[in-house]
Amino acid sequence: MQKAVARLEELEHGFSIHAHITKSGFESDRYIVNSSIHMYSSCGDIGSARKVFDGMTDRNSVSWNSMLDGYAKCGDMDSARALFDSMPERDVVSWSSLIDGYVKSGEHREAMALFDRMRYIGPKANEVTMVSVLCACAHLGALEQGKIMHRYLVENKLPMTLMLQTSLLDMYAKCGAIDEALAVFDAVPLNKTDVLIWNAIIGGLATHGFAEDALRLFDEMQRTRIKPDEITYLCLLSACAHGGLVHEAWHFFECLDKHGMAPKTEHYACMVDVLARAGRLEEAYQFLGQIPTEQTASMLGALLNGCINHRRLDIAEIIGRKLIELDPDHDGRYIGLSNIYSVGKRWDDAKVMRAVMEQRGVKKSPGFSSVEIARTVHRFIAHDKTHPSSEEIYVMLNFIVNQVRPDADQKDEDCFLYNLEDV
Repeated sequence: MQKAVARLEELEHGFSIHAHITKSGFESDRYIVNSSIHMYSSCGDIGSARKVFDGMTDRNSVSWNSMLDGYAKCGDMDSARALFDSMPERDVVSWSSLIDGYVKSGEHREAMALFDRMRYIGPKANEVTMVSVLCACAHLGALEQGKIMHRYLVENKLPMTLMLQTSLLDMYAKCGAIDEALAVFDAVPLNKTDVLIWNAIIGGLATHGFAEDALRLFDEMQRTRIKPDEITYLCLLSACAHGGLVHEAWHFFECLDKHGMAPKTEHYACMVDVLARAGRLEEAYQFLGQIPTEQTASMLGALLNGCINHRRLDIAEIIGRKLIELDPDHDGRYIGLSNIYSVGKRWDDAKVMRAVMEQRGVKKSPGFSSVEIARTVHRFIAHDKTHPSSEEIYVMLNFIVNQVRPDADQKDEDCFLYNLEDV
């Protein structure tokens, strides 16, 4: 019953069942107590899970791993790491739970560092571990690290399950290695594929501008009789946006309704993006006004970018103001509208917008870039001085500026360098 409660996340029923267990004298049964920890963790009551865990006198690996997994799933990575470090023994489940927790919390570098430690002092990774690690590589854009993970799979003879192949493909696609992604996909027999791996390859091709190839693969997918889902159509709309395929985009958008799938905010935003990129800005603006759901930043942002690219500053100003109303604490909204005014040479309006931003106490968040060198991902922010090689980096940056603008006077060069650092 506790497993059913955990699956349904019915905490009130969980309390009743646990009370019955206590009254019946089963609270010393390790199997039942471990199940209680899992139940409370799955329902998000990590405090009750910890209370049960602390009351155990006969813990085993399942007890420790259940508690660790609970912390990780709740996003409390500090407590998860503290528990992990205090464990008397750690098996592959322990390592995998913590790595997966870091990935799901967006701490991808921590996940990679922990996996490196696992390779040297821990057990051999399993499918769950490698799916998480490949996901971390994908988010970091760490292609060389991803290739090392691929070699690890081969050298350790891990069964190449469809889930692993999908994760491997997704990593290559997100790192821009489309040929490698296609090679992984081509190695999977068509009768063994599922909608997830088709979505991964179609989405990867779409993101990198291979619109025709994405649509061709979708035709191939249909011949396998695998039913497309909402993500499939989102990937197809993205392909159409990058390829300027407006007619095809409308067809796929209408297919959602034909197949009983209501368009979600992501589909609407992508359709706006299709029209905006193609320069059909009035049509995009009209479509935006007809959307039955609440307008989101992604919808408005797609139209704003199209307006800027096609120099329709009149619509851009309207959308820019809507974005500020929608998200008044986001620095990019004010900077975006200020830049729109600057492009239109409305300098006074640009200054006013910057002043409004300051008056409201909205501070500019530093943007960052990352680059992978010698299997290490380095992250940089504007005016960064924290990197151990920052002195050498700025020497090289000045050298590059001088090479790019050899005839520029000092005033122009300073302006160029300032703009370059501020990106």
